[in-house]
Amino acid sequence: MTTTPVFGITGWKNSGKTQLVTRLVAEFTARGLKVSTVKHAHHNFDIDKPGADSYRHREAGAVEVALVSGRRWALMHELRDEEEPPLSAILPRLAPCDLILIEGYKRENHPKIEARRTESADKGPLAPEDSNILAIAADHIVSDTALPVYDLNDVSGLADFITAHLDLKRQEP
Repeated sequence: MTTTPVFGITGWKNSGKTQLVTRLVAEFTARGLKVSTVKHAHHNFDIDKPGADSYRHREAGAVEVALVSGRRWALMHELRDEEEPPLSAILPRLAPCDLILIEGYKRENHPKIEARRTESADKGPLAPEDSNILAIAADHIVSDTALPVYDLNDVSGLADFITAHLDLKRQEP
């Protein structure tokens, strides 16, 4: 496992996870931290488009394809008949940074905030079944918990909570 501090945002589909993660990345970056993210996606996601050279490389059988330009690079790994790797196998592949924010991975054992929106409330809360959920961020009143509850838009407060829990130090720009 990585020694880089890790904190997750979890919740059901349409609970506000992605918006919260992107806003937290911006907040922590503004505080001088170098942040990386890991997002758990549905099994059939694709970041490549049919017809693109890198897509054609993968379709031809390449296990990994690195796409490199003057502005960014990406490494795609095709699992073929392999099992999905656990989060612990992905984290060490990330470049050094100050904080890794994880979106999804409901069942993994890292500290998390549960995102909740009224639209996804019919799925039920995750926190009662997961002791790794340390706080809740919701767009509605949550009264049936002993956990700290934040407004889903209180990004600064949530960042302060994560900072305190992980004992993060502000970086000088």
